[in-house]
Amino acid sequence: MLGAGSWGTALAIVLSRSGHDVALWARRPEAAAHMERHRRNPTYLPGADLPGSLRVTSAIEEAVVDRDMWVFATPSQSVRECALRVRPHASEDLLCVSVAKGIENGTLMTTTRVMRDVLDVVPQAHLGVLSGPSHAEEVAEEKPTTMVAAAYSIAAVHEIQATFVTPRLRVYLNRDVLGVEIAGSVKNIMAIAAGIGDGLGYGDNTKAAIVTRGLAEIKRLGLAMGAEGSTFSGLAGIGDLVVTCMSRHSRNRHVGEQIGRGKPLEEIEREMSMIAEGIRTTDSVHQIAGKYRIEMPITEAVYQILFEGKKPQIAVDELMSRAPKREDWLPDVLQG
Repeated sequence: MLGAGSWGTALAIVLSRSGHDVALWARRPEAAAHMERHRRNPTYLPGADLPGSLRVTSAIEEAVVDRDMWVFATPSQSVRECALRVRPHASEDLLCVSVAKGIENGTLMTTTRVMRDVLDVVPQAHLGVLSGPSHAEEVAEEKPTTMVAAAYSIAAVHEIQATFVTPRLRVYLNRDVLGVEIAGSVKNIMAIAAGIGDGLGYGDNTKAAIVTRGLAEIKRLGLAMGAEGSTFSGLAGIGDLVVTCMSRHSRNRHVGEQIGRGKPLEEIEREMSMIAEGIRTTDSVHQIAGKYRIEMPITEAVYQILFEGKKPQIAVDELMSRAPKREDWLPDVLQG
């Protein structure tokens, strides 16, 4: 498990409880030493006990050598750096799984595309993703959770499912890797928008509008990029979108709420111990939407608020005063 944030730690706990031999890699030696000794991750998952069988290390070679699966649980913008560090130990028999949700700045690649770019010795058929509505805190507490696994081969997706499924974590299969990754990434932008609405004091009507029209934007972009429309009606799409826009656990919704209350983004990020993936992903998706000529008004509004200094209330007024549209509207590039 590469990355000892809340999600990496929660999954390492689940896998260890299931009887797997798991090594959890933490970037900071002092954090790894504390977790190994005290069996707690006080920064990212303070309420969960680490199983005695779970090994924690800051030596990345120790974590990855002689393993049959690598799970990338770092922030999405750090996947490339992590993959470069472990690349000398990769093999063609290895299965690599991304659980990060974001799109890399600059290259505009999803995380499996980044893994493919760096870990060239690993066949594409051995790359996959695990995503869906799954807050780390609840997974570690064994609250019933459903997720979706997607991979570039039937064998790989079945192996991911078999590895992660437990009596409290149900994993469904999907072959649409791109759609799953787009849905998991762009929903974080919508969660920021939902949080902004909360910070401005709006109610359930506004939240419902953001969820439904946000889903329309996610699907519109996904179809333009070649994803399957049905993916966005499933766990990776509407499922993850709802939980991220609604939950008190959502760090992206929290960022938006603070912005809606008037706090500067730099101050919000400085005060957070965790990374809100939606901030950097907004920049990437803004560029992708331009590349594919896809209209994404909510994404555009969040981009202008985060990176161009637009006042949230002005952005809301502009969204609500746009020209009327059909609910099932698609751009010309997707018609027919």
